[in-house]
Amino acid sequence: MSEPPLTGLRSFRRSVRARLLLIALLPMLIILPLLLGAAVANWSQRFDEVLIAKVNGELTIAHQHLSGLLDNRGAAIAALAQSAALASEVAGADEAGMVAFLASERERLGLDFLYLIAEGSSAEWPVVKAAQDGRQGAVIDIFGPEDLAQFGSSLAERARLTLVPTTAAVPTERTEETRGMVVHAAAPAPGGALVGGLLLNRNLAFIDQINELVYPAASLTEGSIGTATLFLDDVRVSTNVRLFEDVRALGTRVSAAVRSRVLDQGQVWLDRAFVVNDWYVSAYEPIIDSYGQRVGMLYVGFLEAPFAEARWRTLRQIGLSFLGILVLSVPLLLRWAQGIFRPLEQMNATIAQVEAGDLGARTGSEGAGDEIDRVAGHLDHLLEQLQERDRSLRDWADELESRVAERTRALEEANRQLEMTTRQLIVSEKLAAIGEITAGVAHEINNPLAVIQGNIDVIFDDLGPRAEPLKTEFRLIVEQIQAIHILVSKLLQFARPEEYAETGIGHSPDKVIRDTLPLVQHLLSRAAITVDLDLDADAEVAMNQTELQQVLVNLMVNAIQAMPDGGTLALASGIGEHNGRPMVRIVVKDDGIGMNEVVVARIFDPFFTMKRGAGTGLGLSISRNLINRSGGEIAVTSQPGQGSFFEIWLPIMDRAAGSADSG
Repeated sequence: MSEPPLTGLRSFRRSVRARLLLIALLPMLIILPLLLGAAVANWSQRFDEVLIAKVNGELTIAHQHLSGLLDNRGAAIAALAQSAALASEVAGADEAGMVAFLASERERLGLDFLYLIAEGSSAEWPVVKAAQDGRQGAVIDIFGPEDLAQFGSSLAERARLTLVPTTAAVPTERTEETRGMVVHAAAPAPGGALVGGLLLNRNLAFIDQINELVYPAASLTEGSIGTATLFLDDVRVSTNVRLFEDVRALGTRVSAAVRSRVLDQGQVWLDRAFVVNDWYVSAYEPIIDSYGQRVGMLYVGFLEAPFAEARWRTLRQIGLSFLGILVLSVPLLLRWAQGIFRPLEQMNATIAQVEAGDLGARTGSEGAGDEIDRVAGHLDHLLEQLQERDRSLRDWADELESRVAERTRALEEANRQLEMTTRQLIVSEKLAAIGEITAGVAHEINNPLAVIQGNIDVIFDDLGPRAEPLKTEFRLIVEQIQAIHILVSKLLQFARPEEYAETGIGHSPDKVIRDTLPLVQHLLSRAAITVDLDLDADAEVAMNQTELQQVLVNLMVNAIQAMPDGGTLALASGIGEHNGRPMVRIVVKDDGIGMNEVVVARIFDPFFTMKRGAGTGLGLSISRNLINRSGGEIAVTSQPGQGSFFEIWLPIMDRAAGSADSG
C-alpha cells in the first residue's frame, strides 16, 4: 500500500533535494562562518595577548635600566668612599680642599649633589643611616623643596613642575609639584659616610635612554610611537610623551584607573590606558622608596591606534575574502547538488510509476552512465568491497596507533633529555658568569689591600719606638689583612678551580667531617642541636679538601636552619656500592621541617632559595657543581615535617694511580 503524498514543510524535510541543498550550503553558510568567527575571535585575543606580552617585556627592560642606574651610582659612590684620594682629603682636614674635591668628583660622577656626613651626625634617611652603620646602598627617595634647596636653589627650581590639567586624572587642587625624585646613594667613608644623589625630575637624557633601549628603530609597526615615563606620585616628572609637537607632557598626570591599581593597590598595570591625549598599550609598575612606600611609577607603552588599524585591516581582508569565496563557491555547489538530485528524482518517478501499475516504466539508463546509473547493479558488489576495505582500514588503524604510541614514547624521552641538557647548560652559564664576577671582585680587592699593607708598614717604620704602645693594634690590622688575603684566595680558587686544583692528594672524609664541625659549633650550640656521628669511611677521596669542607658547611648550615627548635644532626660516612663500583658515601640528615616535592625538584637550581631576604640560592647549586667536578653525585630526599636526607657519593682515591678511581 502506497503512502499518501507529502505536502508543505514535511514534504520539504523528507525531500532528497532539500537535504542535498542543506548538505551543500550548511558548511559554507553556517558552519564555516561560525568557525571563521571563532578563529577570528581567538586570533584577536591572541593579538591582544601578544601586545601585552610585548609591553610587559619592555617594562622589564626599563626596570632593569632603572635598577642599573641605582647600582652604578651606588657602586661609584662606594668606590669613591673607599678611595685613597678621599682618605687623603679627610686626613688633610682642609675644608676648602674637601669642598673643591667633592665638587670635582660630583661633576665627574654626573651627580647633582655629593657631601660627606661626619660620623655620629644624625641622619633622617635610611640609606644614610645604613652607610653610617657600615652598609652601602642606593635607593629612590623623595626630597621636599627644603631638602633640595640645601644643595642650591637651581636644583629645587629644576624639580618644580606646574601641574597640567589632564583628562581622566584624579581631581586635585594642587597647582604644582615641588618635590624631587632622587637616586639617593650612600657608602661608609673615613670619618663618616659619603652621600650623593641624582635628581630624576626633568632628567630627559635618562628617560630618552630608556626609550631608545625599549623601542629601537623599526621595533614598532609603522605609525606607532614608543614612550617611557617616570612618575612622582601620579605626576609625570620625566617623560618623552608629547603634548603637541616637541612639548613634553611634564606636569601631566596619570589616569585615575592606573593610579588606583598601581599606587593604591601596588599592582602592575598591563593593559590599554589613556595617556595624556590618546590610548596606548601600557605597562606601569610602582616605584618604592627607602621607607617601603609607593612614591611613583615607571611606565612604558606604545600608541595603540596603528595596531588597532592593522587588526581591523586584517579582519576586513578576511571578511572580504570569505565573501568572495561564498560568491564563487555557492553557485558551484548548487550546480553539483542539482547533478545529484535530478537523477534521483527521475528514479523516484520511475518507481512511482511501477507502484501505480506501469510495469514497463523505465529510467532509460543502460547502466553505463555515472555512479547513480550503476548503483542498482553494483550495490551488492560495493557492499562486499566496503566490508573488505573496512576490515583493512581497522587493521591499518591499529598498526598506525601502535606506531604513533611508539613514536610518542620516543619523542617524550627525547624531550626529557633535551630539557635535562638545557637545565645543565643554564646552570653552567650562570655559574660561569658568577665565576667571572668573583674573579673580578677578588682582583679588585687585592689592589687596595696591597696599598693598605704597604701604608701600615710605612707607618710602623716611621713611628719607630712610638709604635710600641700600638703594637697590638698594628698586629690586629695585619692579621685582618691576611684574613682578607685568604678570603680573596678562596674566591679565586672558586672562580678558577682548574688553577688551584690539588692533584694526586687524597683526603679522609672522616677527618674532613670532624674538622668541619668546629666551624658550625656556634650555630649548633645556639639552636640546642645534638650531633650524631657515625664515621666509618676507611678510604680517601681525591676531592679538594676545601671544596669538600665548603659542601659540608653548606649542608650543615641548611640542616641547622631547618631545626630552629633544636633536634639531631646526623653525620655518617662509609663505603658502599654505587653505579656498579665501590664509592665513599657521606650522609647529612636532619629531623627539621623538611621540603615538599616542588622544592626538592628545584633545590639545586641556581638562585633558588626559600629564605626570603637572606641567602643567594647558590649554595646547593655550587655544592653540586663541586661534587660533580670531582666525579661524584649528590641527591636529596625529603618530606614536609620529616626532615631532609642528603647523600653524597665520591670516588675512592686510587693510591697506586694517584687519582680518583674512575671504575
